[in-house]
Amino acid sequence: MAENNQKKIIHIHLGDQNYETVLSAGRHELLADEPKRSGGEDKGPDPYDYLLMSLGSCTAITLRMYAERKEWPVTDIFVELRYFRDHAEDCIDCDEKNSKIDKIEKELIVKGDLSQEQLDKLLEISHKCPVNRTLQGTIEMDSKIEQR
Repeated sequence: MAENNQKKIIHIHLGDQNYETVLSAGRHELLADEPKRSGGEDKGPDPYDYLLMSLGSCTAITLRMYAERKEWPVTDIFVELRYFRDHAEDCIDCDEKNSKIDKIEKELIVKGDLSQEQLDKLLEISHKCPVNRTLQGTIEMDSKIEQR
């Protein structure tokens, strides 16, 4: 994982192929798109899929690093994630636009000869992966636009 003080640079290009987007991270290239029901061609995961994949991979990597450091016999790690918008239960002054909140459900499946105490610790550690912390923290975003 990247050091905290190191800037990550990702390039995104959306040309004339409707919503098909090329994502570049160093020498790696991926496609994103929207499903056909949203006007895309479904040639790649949608942006929320990538958000969940980022969280899931960071979680799995963090758990593997922790288990290796503790020399725990973890053989496989699976992370299943679901994103949805749900009604806020205790929203007093919400209008229709603000009555829903973003939710992510994360399920961890760990294979290995582990005690319940070890599993509980891995669940606790899963909340400490850098992407999890970013999503639950305060994010400052600076944007600018230029025309070429």
